[in-house]
Amino acid sequence: MKNGSVRNIKKEVLSNDWYTLNKMTFEYHREDGEWEKQSREAYDCGDGAGILLYNKNKGTVILTKQFRMSSYLNGSDDGMLIEVCAGLLDGDSPEDCIKKEAIEETGYKVEQVEQVLEAYMVPGSVTQKLYLFIGEYTEAMRISEGGGADYETENIEVLEYTFDEAMKMALSGEIKDAKTIMLLQYAQLHKIMM
Repeated sequence: MKNGSVRNIKKEVLSNDWYTLNKMTFEYHREDGEWEKQSREAYDCGDGAGILLYNKNKGTVILTKQFRMSSYLNGSDDGMLIEVCAGLLDGDSPEDCIKKEAIEETGYKVEQVEQVLEAYMVPGSVTQKLYLFIGEYTEAMRISEGGGADYETENIEVLEYTFDEAMKMALSGEIKDAKTIMLLQYAQLHKIMM
């Protein structure tokens, strides 16, 4: 048996409201060869996808702004976060999901997207994996105002910043969302805007 193996996994559902909170009890095989009983809670909200929409000619990116209760509870004055467009897969492929979310949230219909990263954002307690994309937009691709699906009560504000402004906002802490910071850094490192 290799180190890091687990056995005797037991799952207890603690909450199944908006998403599912499970208590996982298991035995973990330590480096010293001993089996150690452990217990962890794991929040399952489903996998998701996010996209940085960029326009090379204008040197701009499209971001969104919406209320997030979790950030409000953890010290954000108004709970509003500036983020890349994102959403849950809900049975779609990551690519189909992000194309749909781009229309719903930003109003832009992008056909060409490129997956550039996969990441677990909070691996200590959340099962979610994010598939992160980039995609180029033009004004001709705007087919609606965006703002989110009415049935999801998202109330999303669509924002357009220069890439340099967005990077400064990430560095100053005005943008605090991890997936957004990761995609902005990816774009900078790979010279997407050049």
